[in-house]
Amino acid sequence: MSIKKRVLLGTLGIGALLTAFSCNQTDGVGDPCVPESELDPTKNGFAIDEVSVEARSVQCASRLCLVNHFQGRVSCPLGQTAGDGTCLVPGTTEPVTVDVKAWDLDRPADTAVYCSCRCDGPDANARYCDCPDGFSCQPLIDDYGMGQQGLVGSYCVRDGTVYSPTQAGGPTCADMPDDPACAP
Repeated sequence: MSIKKRVLLGTLGIGALLTAFSCNQTDGVGDPCVPESELDPTKNGFAIDEVSVEARSVQCASRLCLVNHFQGRVSCPLGQTAGDGTCLVPGTTEPVTVDVKAWDLDRPADTAVYCSCRCDGPDANARYCDCPDGFSCQPLIDDYGMGQQGLVGSYCVRDGTVYSPTQAGGPTCADMPDDPACAP
């Protein structure tokens, strides 16, 4: 085999390896994730009127776990009163020690907590993703001048799940525990 062919084959082989080991930012968008804050038994979870972004999430190929207007803890759909032992730290038998609100049926975990990516923002030089089918680019985090420039902007959100404040305060999984939306 000529040197030219060996160099070409070597170059193609390296290119194939780089392609195989690189990760597109939209890989895994929509995959479920449990925010790392749930490993703390003293955290009661999230509030339906807030958005949280866990950057560098090892659970997500995109490295971003989005909590988009979700109430409670992903690992505890029915919620609990402090100390009753209903909620456990994910992957352990350690009880959560604080009150945890039950999931709001209008915003269950599968529609409000999942791997995502930032698709738009104020930095013209930043890398943004293209949302995959079934997702749209929605503005979620405003710039309040608090040094979070890397998080400010829009994220890929499941189609049909854009939050409306009228969704807050509806029935919860504690009210309707047999509802299929209440399965963790």
